[in-house]
Amino acid sequence: MNTDEAFDLLKEAGITEEASIQTVRRWYRERKISYKGAGPQGAGYILGSTDQAFYLLEDAGVADDTAVQIVRRLLREGKIQSVGTGNQKTNNPPNETAKRLVNRSSNQDQVLHQLKVKIKAQDEHIKGIEHLHQTSIASLSQQRDRLNKEIVNLEKEKSELQKETMNLLKENISLHNELLKLKEELSKGNKSDVDRAEAAAAPPPSKTKDYRQKLGLSKGASDKEVLTKYKNLLKITHPDHGGNAATFHFIKTDYDQFRNSINMK
Repeated sequence: MNTDEAFDLLKEAGITEEASIQTVRRWYRERKISYKGAGPQGAGYILGSTDQAFYLLEDAGVADDTAVQIVRRLLREGKIQSVGTGNQKTNNPPNETAKRLVNRSSNQDQVLHQLKVKIKAQDEHIKGIEHLHQTSIASLSQQRDRLNKEIVNLEKEKSELQKETMNLLKENISLHNELLKLKEELSKGNKSDVDRAEAAAAPPPSKTKDYRQKLGLSKGASDKEVLTKYKNLLKITHPDHGGNAATFHFIKTDYDQFRNSINMK
């Protein structure tokens, strides 16, 4: 290395001009470099090897990390002829620090590679979790839609049952009013006509079927289903629950008659 190349190297390392002059003079006295005037060099190299570069940078007081970066950059720019081994024989003293720095750089590259592999694995794991999350959201949304549809259907059925119950209550009230009218005629006299009217108004022999028809049940409904239906109507129409006393009495009369007819079987 000549003086011009030494100045270039120290300039690359960020050494001040005054400190570079002092260092180059010392290197020249110690015969670490040779003298050469200004002008381009034919080969284009500043240094023969990385070992020489590390040794001179260390001798100039450049920090190890900074020296590694400078040597790498000079290699990329073609300003160092070859890569040393840390114990290469040159005109300069052996440089154990250079070997240590190269090993450190290699270890750092290995650690960096391992970190990149771990980051990639973490990214894949995150993608898997995100996919599972999206799938769970889609499944829960479908379940919610099904439940909403079921709620709508149940509300519709409830409304229809309420309408049927109101119709039955109206029918029972109408029948009760007719019964009261017949009883009034009975109290006025004409017993025989009233008896005939009561006989005509009396339910046919197949009472059970009439009860089922009144309650809106099928003909094949069991006696237990009929009794259950009557009990529900009694709860709804009971005066203590806000119901109509006359309607409750009429339904209670039908309930007692049906229960007696069952006991007589």
